[in-house]
Amino acid sequence: MNEQAASLPDVPGPGIPCTDVLLTAEVFDGEPGCIAQARALADRFLTRLAAEWFAPLGTHTRSDLMLTVSELVTNADRYSHGPYLLELEGTAERVSVTVYDSSTALPVLYSPDPSRLGGHGMEIVVALCDRVTAEAVPVGKRIRAEFRLGS
Repeated sequence: MNEQAASLPDVPGPGIPCTDVLLTAEVFDGEPGCIAQARALADRFLTRLAAEWFAPLGTHTRSDLMLTVSELVTNADRYSHGPYLLELEGTAERVSVTVYDSSTALPVLYSPDPSRLGGHGMEIVVALCDRVTAEAVPVGKRIRAEFRLGS
């Protein structure tokens, strides 16, 4: 008789952090409706992260993440010349929102000025996130916003 043994993958026990991440990404071409599609992707991702990873996504955290996606994708849509990539990565402890676009110009963070029209996107992202990085990459630039969950 031919027997096969199957084992479950190693799953951390209670209190032991998992080193795997939930990851999703999509390329957008800048056509009308892309920003709404990016938000829908983020919404599905956060729903899955909460259900499968038991990530503590309160209303405030979820709103901050969705607004961050909106701001970063809007900036990529407005200032890059070509498609852009939205990447979402998360665990029960953290979530990152990363946008790659073809523009080599790094974002400018202006001083708060309520009388200024426009230019508030990065100001909003910096206020919402635990960490924001922007760097040049071979295809243009990458902006990553990171959130710690449950803190």
